[in-house]
Amino acid sequence: MTTPTAPSGPGATPGSGSDPRRELGADLRRWAAGGDGAVGAVGIGVVRVLERHGFGSVESGQLLAGTSGGDVSGLLYRGALDDTARPLVTSVAGGTARVEQAHVAETPAVAAGLACAGGATLLGHTLPADAASALGEALEAARPVALLATVDGAHALVLTGPELDDVHGSLGDATTQDEAVTAARGLLRRGATATEQVTAAGTDVLVDLWVPVPSVVVVGEGALGEALHGQARLLGWTSRTVTGLDEARAAVQAFTDADVVVLLDHDPAFDAMLLDGLRHGRGFLGALGSRRTQSARRERLLAAGVTESGLEQIHGPVGLDLGARTPAETAVSIVAQVIALRAGRSASALAASGGRIGG
Repeated sequence: MTTPTAPSGPGATPGSGSDPRRELGADLRRWAAGGDGAVGAVGIGVVRVLERHGFGSVESGQLLAGTSGGDVSGLLYRGALDDTARPLVTSVAGGTARVEQAHVAETPAVAAGLACAGGATLLGHTLPADAASALGEALEAARPVALLATVDGAHALVLTGPELDDVHGSLGDATTQDEAVTAARGLLRRGATATEQVTAAGTDVLVDLWVPVPSVVVVGEGALGEALHGQARLLGWTSRTVTGLDEARAAVQAFTDADVVVLLDHDPAFDAMLLDGLRHGRGFLGALGSRRTQSARRERLLAAGVTESGLEQIHGPVGLDLGARTPAETAVSIVAQVIALRAGRSASALAASGGRIGG
């Protein structure tokens, strides 16, 4: 039996081990191929979160997978739901989808590393071998992937590829599938892992989308650059500094929707990198500088043919208005803006928002 691995990414302890999603992906791929006698004639099941209340801030894309033979891989809420989730995944791997309620009291929730007690509605359903293999391969390789299922668990499919163009499985009804797939691809544009229910042709569909963690490219050197690297490490993102124009342009041209560039260098030559980013249409383009610097850059880009709507895609001065004064505080304001845009939020105070706290 595969035991739950230590969590990584947001909320995890730095250096706590390899990414559990990659390990889960490897297990799914192995089971789907029938390796080590794990599957053969037995099936593969998954358990996902339909709804939750409490627990504090938790990461989207929670997933537990297993076989009817008793193998289990992955984590749900740091293992706090194991008493319900692990028997459920083994059961549904046999072929019958189920929805179950799980509740965790304060003491075990906090012991697992969650903020407080809570409850969750769990969906358990089977996953065909071809879909499980596609999901596993993408998770193991840290590529974008989405898992969709009708909320009764009767039908499921997996979307893979940079734009989620490859479909593995079926949602049963063509119109439902088309609308749900379109919704999943729309979520991909946010560039963030997400768990959402969407209504497609009158059918409720659970969508779990996993995207690679952001890669931050800092163009230029200095104290703010070092502070940005510190924030990236804290968030589980990757980051690097580049100083040459050719290297900066190559980095932006290779961007995914999840990636971030922060331009610290005021040299007008780096306008070429911003133009590349606008043409590419992916990732977060941020530029440091005073109002005067921003105005001069704006005039140069307009002269180069950029439209007013195109200029809106460049976040400059980059960052939220937090009253930041130090490089560390400015770095917080920049990553906060990235997080808000990835989540489709307005970056207003939580007390002024009526939406769910924690995503």
